[in-house]
Amino acid sequence: MPTDSRELNKTIKQYLRNIQGEADSVALYRALSVAEHRPEIAEVYKRLAAIEQAHKEFWNQRLSELGHEVPESRVGWRTRALIWLACRRGPDFVLPVVSTREQADVGQYDAQSEAVARGLNAAERSHARIIRAVAASIPNMSISPLANALRAAVLGANDGLASNLSLVMGVSGAHLAPHTILITGLSGLVAGACAMAMGEWLSVSTSRESHVTGVDVEAREPAEISEEERKQLADIYSAHGFGADEAQVLANRLVTPREDSDSYAWNAAISSFLLFATGALFPVVPFFFLSGTTAVLASILISSAVLFLIGAAATLFTGRSFLFSGMRQLLVGLAAAGVTYTVGHFIGAALSS
Repeated sequence: MPTDSRELNKTIKQYLRNIQGEADSVALYRALSVAEHRPEIAEVYKRLAAIEQAHKEFWNQRLSELGHEVPESRVGWRTRALIWLACRRGPDFVLPVVSTREQADVGQYDAQSEAVARGLNAAERSHARIIRAVAASIPNMSISPLANALRAAVLGANDGLASNLSLVMGVSGAHLAPHTILITGLSGLVAGACAMAMGEWLSVSTSRESHVTGVDVEAREPAEISEEERKQLADIYSAHGFGADEAQVLANRLVTPREDSDSYAWNAAISSFLLFATGALFPVVPFFFLSGTTAVLASILISSAVLFLIGAAATLFTGRSFLFSGMRQLLVGLAAAGVTYTVGHFIGAALSS
């Protein structure tokens, strides 16, 4: 038990973070088990929720032993958002994000000796594999392309906004005519959206082809799998039509059957195109109605608000601070716009002299 007050406070904060993480996982898996219509998969979610609840109680006990009051469990906003989506669109809709979060949490307990001694780090790795198997076993869904589509949505809107804001500020700095700025902005929107869509299609297609032909690191994992995890994996495969013997073989081999389809690449490309175009439209809109300094300021204000919201929205997938991510996105976007405005100003002055 820590004796130094500074070390004690550090330990308490770590325990509180652990408790919050486990509370979020319990609430999420319980909600997924209720929303899931396949009994075998629902049972898997119930088991995961029970394990996470046991982890939470362990940290509650450790916190109590330090003389600190155990806090009332409050589910974080990211988890509430995932639960809301799962209830309305089904658990499969949020499963790629849940899997990504589990993968990100895999090493969270590795540096905590108490957690390692309790086996919590191994349990987190097991949970990540189980959720990955659930996602990969869903017909007509592959986790990587869908995760890419989600990533394309956030990055596409951000890239469209930041790049077109910089482009519009650059030509505005050169003091070009309002209609010229508008045409430039719209051209940048179309060109950028097409380029993003093509790039995303190639990226997803290459990733899928690489997965088919490459050697997956998962092949080295079966030796680490417990009997409980093998049973859950077998249940997952049984829920999707595999016979009992075949499901057990798949669980032993940790094979995740997938349906490869080029439609995933097209979905990612279309998503990227639409989101880039949407983001790129915000800096241009004021120039439809305004001109001069008023249009420039309106463009900056609108773009700033949307930049912050995009950065904040991304934390649903990254788990970072809402304010930190929003401000970082805003500052980076405005810095790029400021540079291009300055460069455009000097270029315009040089060409007019």
